[in-house]
Amino acid sequence: MKIEMSACFWVAVVIPLAALLWWWNDCWYALPFRRPHLPPGYMGIPLLGEMLPFLYYFKILRRPDDFINAKRTKFGDGVGMYRTHLFGSPMIIACTPSSNKFVLQSESSFAVKWTNKELVGPTSLVAVEGDSHTRVRGIVVRAINQPNALRKITLMVQPRITASLKSWSQRGRITAYKEAKKIVFANTAKYFASFETDHVLDTLDDLFMGLLGGLRAYPLNFPGTAFHHALKCRRKAEVIFRQELETRKKSEGSVPKNDLMESLMHMKVEDKQLSDTEVIDNIVSLVVGGYVSTSLAVMWAIYYLAKYPQVLQKLREEHVPISKKLKGDFITYEEIASCKYTAKVVEEVIRMANIAAFIFRTAKKDVDYRGYRIPKGWTVEAPKTGSYLVFGGGTRICAGNMFARLQLTIIIHHLAVGYRWKLVNPNAGMSYLPHPKLEDEVEINISQI
Repeated sequence: MKIEMSACFWVAVVIPLAALLWWWNDCWYALPFRRPHLPPGYMGIPLLGEMLPFLYYFKILRRPDDFINAKRTKFGDGVGMYRTHLFGSPMIIACTPSSNKFVLQSESSFAVKWTNKELVGPTSLVAVEGDSHTRVRGIVVRAINQPNALRKITLMVQPRITASLKSWSQRGRITAYKEAKKIVFANTAKYFASFETDHVLDTLDDLFMGLLGGLRAYPLNFPGTAFHHALKCRRKAEVIFRQELETRKKSEGSVPKNDLMESLMHMKVEDKQLSDTEVIDNIVSLVVGGYVSTSLAVMWAIYYLAKYPQVLQKLREEHVPISKKLKGDFITYEEIASCKYTAKVVEEVIRMANIAAFIFRTAKKDVDYRGYRIPKGWTVEAPKTGSYLVFGGGTRICAGNMFARLQLTIIIHHLAVGYRWKLVNPNAGMSYLPHPKLEDEVEINISQI
């Protein structure tokens, strides 16, 4: 009798409840009479959606491409779009070059989507739209991505780069990612806000690492979560920038600092000067967008050049004559621009590193694409597979893409002409969250030539 009651309980209660939970999101979001013509897919369980299989493929199996491949196998390759539910939001995954291009170049239909906008700042370049975006982007591009700015940056970053590389060789063994972060963050902090003291740099470095840890976290804001910690770090970093702004206002008329903060402080959008919050949001968003990505690109450059010595040899053939001509002076922007082989190496490193696995957009309205509908308000995740989209695309392409390329090129120049190195763990495994990197973060033995 008990066995019969138990079986009835499973049939009458447990199995229907499990099925309801399993299909809840699809019933809630994707029933045809509610939202017709959605792409195929599965939207997971309540609240979590498909976060568990997402983490399974990225963190446990360490085969992130198989997250998409599993959908292709189950639902067909077709148009290359699938519905899902990730990071707390109903979502469409676009995973072919043509669908990515459609999303990234249709600004009238899709807005930039950061899963946790509070962390980058609601008034920042990455969050604003329309004319405000165009004008803010213009000043940022002029300040960090145009030839005149890049000439200044080229000379500004080299003292720290050369001193750091010399320190690496004196120590003999270093971890490339950790050391690259120090160089990139120090140069970014100096050019963005003229911060140079070790205490401020170390404090901001810790705060930004905490902030970045929440960018791809599930947006749960209570103590103990990565998102909660990231918000605390964001507020503390904002205090430091706000104090610098107040100091500058009190000493207005003194020697100009010619950094990004000064440019933004004097910038006007629609005849209105940017508020302090807008200045800070834009600086924070640019650090978020460029700090770890550039550091990882440097790490991967060191790794790949150790793996492919024939490439490093060709780089030396291009750079040693320049170094001899300079006779101890720093390389200039014009000389960097003349290094055609180096430019190809940099592009290939950035392509292979591809540190951001996906980017986000939000549908401003219902959008139809090849017979499927992307509903208004849904997130579109574009995994950067099969096409060169490491800096995004369309009018939202990374405003600091040349700044990143320049730092990588200068480091390659000084490594090529002055140093030799070997990987300590040539067969190190990979981790993929929050960014793809080697488990040992590329530990090397390095010495001067």
